[in-house]
Amino acid sequence: MNEDETHSGLSVDGRVFKSVSNDADGDVGGETYFWFEQTDDLIHARYHGGSVRLGHLVGHHLGDTLDFRYTHVTVDGDTATGHSVDRIERLDDGRLRLHEEWEWDSKPGSGSSVLEEVPEQQIPPIEGPL
Repeated sequence: MNEDETHSGLSVDGRVFKSVSNDADGDVGGETYFWFEQTDDLIHARYHGGSVRLGHLVGHHLGDTLDFRYTHVTVDGDTATGHSVDRIERLDDGRLRLHEEWEWDSKPGSGSSVLEEVPEQQIPPIEGPL
């Protein structure tokens, strides 16, 4: 087993993702980046950019699926929470793509979105709030 895989599938550890599409009910946009960490099946990420001032997610990596809860604060000062289930796809160039089905817990709305791994030379610094 190489370091890029876990007992249950492809690891997201150390990978940075960027939103490439989202439904209108979502707060995440093209300027939102996600910095993931993974230990065994446990995943967590910090995210920010665009309309998201600061966000965190935590959950499990189960096979080719991520199942997590997220919470964030927008640049307008609103807080939001929700749940997402993501299907992991490996792209031809080795990067990962996450196909998300999400729903808000804190307000009405749900949708689909796509996150793609950012090539290493294009990863922004994790600078941001806190």
